[in-house]
Amino acid sequence: MLRICLILAIVAGLTIGAFNMIFVKEKVTTIRNQREEEKGAKEVAQKDARDTHKALDKTTADLKQTTAELASTKQERDEAQTKLLAENKRANTLETERNSARKERDDAQAELASYKATDLKPEQILAMNKQYKELQKAFDGALEENKTLGRRLQATQNELAIYKTPDYQVPLPPSLRGKVLVTDPKWNFVIINVGQDQGVLEHGELLVNRNGKLVAKVKVRSVQKDRSIANVLPGWQLGEVLEGDQVIPAHPASS
Repeated sequence: MLRICLILAIVAGLTIGAFNMIFVKEKVTTIRNQREEEKGAKEVAQKDARDTHKALDKTTADLKQTTAELASTKQERDEAQTKLLAENKRANTLETERNSARKERDDAQAELASYKATDLKPEQILAMNKQYKELQKAFDGALEENKTLGRRLQATQNELAIYKTPDYQVPLPPSLRGKVLVTDPKWNFVIINVGQDQGVLEHGELLVNRNGKLVAKVKVRSVQKDRSIANVLPGWQLGEVLEGDQVIPAHPASS
């Protein structure tokens, strides 16, 4: 009986051992397979990482190249815009010049048509133009001489009026305005910056004022083209006459 139990125990032990060996073998196989799978997965992951790194390097290089190309493109665009602006400006200038040339051409054609309508030859037109300029010059001279004669006549009339009426007041243009250029208190005379061209006449009287206040009254003794010399009238000097003082007619002519 003991043998039987011992044999059964040995058989059971062998059975358990065999079972454990089979379990351990399967476990080892499973672990080995897992290791192989993990190794393969690791190798795949490492390969993917290398591929990804290579792709990243390529992408970085492509990005740098794209950035450089973009900068070059932007520079080319800016240059093209600058060139376009210059071309537009040049086109506008050419358009303006063309319009001006067209207008000059039209004016020349109109002038030529006018010349043709006169049935005159160019030398006749030149002679007429020369004659016109000479006539204009003569007319201007006559006009100036007429003004001079008019001033002399007015001066003569004033002299005659003063001779007949000692208190006669020579009228001066109401718009006459001037100022004192030089003053000489010793000799009691002033020089003012208005003369024949502005309508000043000998024996005409002017009021000297400063800031709207009367300073003195002067009488014109000598008249030049754009200057006059006047004496300060006794009893009418309310203050010292200074350079820059304003003068206006004491007896403005009625319009």
